[in-house]
Amino acid sequence: MAENQEGASSEGNPAADMYPKKILEYMEGFLISKTVFSSCELGVFDVLLAAERPLSAEEISQAIGASLDGTERLLAACAGLQLLNTHRDNGPVCYSNTEQASVYLTRSSPVSLYQSIQYSSRTIYLCWHYLTDAVREGRNQYEKAFGVSSNDLFQALYRSDEEMLKFMQLMNSIWNICGKDVVTAFDLSPFKIICDLGGCSGALAKQCTSAYPECTVTIFDLPKVVCTSREHFVTEANQRITFHEGDFFKDPLPEADLYILARILHDWTDERCIELLTRVYNACKPGGAVLLVEALLHEGGSGPVTVQLYSLNMLVQTEGKERTAAQYAALLTAAGFSGTQHRLTGKIYDAVLGHKET
Repeated sequence: MAENQEGASSEGNPAADMYPKKILEYMEGFLISKTVFSSCELGVFDVLLAAERPLSAEEISQAIGASLDGTERLLAACAGLQLLNTHRDNGPVCYSNTEQASVYLTRSSPVSLYQSIQYSSRTIYLCWHYLTDAVREGRNQYEKAFGVSSNDLFQALYRSDEEMLKFMQLMNSIWNICGKDVVTAFDLSPFKIICDLGGCSGALAKQCTSAYPECTVTIFDLPKVVCTSREHFVTEANQRITFHEGDFFKDPLPEADLYILARILHDWTDERCIELLTRVYNACKPGGAVLLVEALLHEGGSGPVTVQLYSLNMLVQTEGKERTAAQYAALLTAAGFSGTQHRLTGKIYDAVLGHKET
């Protein structure tokens, strides 16, 4: 009798033989993130790049000033994540960087993601601790994460000079990798005078002047951002890039043929987006255009999952959200722009172009 009951129980529970592999991977995803974050913070990949030969765990632990036991575990995990190569000769296991680690995880690389990783670890990760609260409340979590009011979004985002520089370094690293793709998604050569609103570190402006030798770019941003960009990112030798200080919601915008808003509109509500785009439309020369650079959701919001996660990040960090191409087109139309098109780049960020009729 008991045997029959056991068999019936097994048949009535089809999940009994299932293994929740994907769910377990998702549960442990943060372990991978923090392994990468800590390895960069400790300088593991920099030490291996400088050594120019495989190093043992003991050599690496001494170089980064960490315990041997902790270093051995960290290196083993990095090797398992295919960020490090292992070398087993007669002596102890030695480690070297994979090609991707050398290119993207070392501080000295021109396309390094090191600063982006530091911002993810020390700012975004802390905000995500309060994701449950963000979902319940429908607002960002700067007050809980950092003890600062978010009534002025960029006062919270740039809550210290150090934090502002970290954010600018994040943007710089992103556009060093993705910038060329978004500024060449459309042929922008007809537009000679370009204004990059919220141009931050100037990395996207540099991509524009490289792709279109006849254009000039004005970076429009807050005074303290402009000051930091001049000090750390854009040299005076680059005469095709100039600066204009101001708040794009309050101050007059420079007249231009093309305005670029890269990772700007996803910070704001639809109402604020239309307000800003209307200001851009009024300043734009007839026959000019606006280029939006954003991570686009599929129509209906069904993916990509990366962009869906970015939209959650907008919830914990900003007032905005990620949108579909059609939703951005609707915002542009509401502001007066027409003939909207979009292009997918195959990378993180895509491009949407709206025109002002002559």
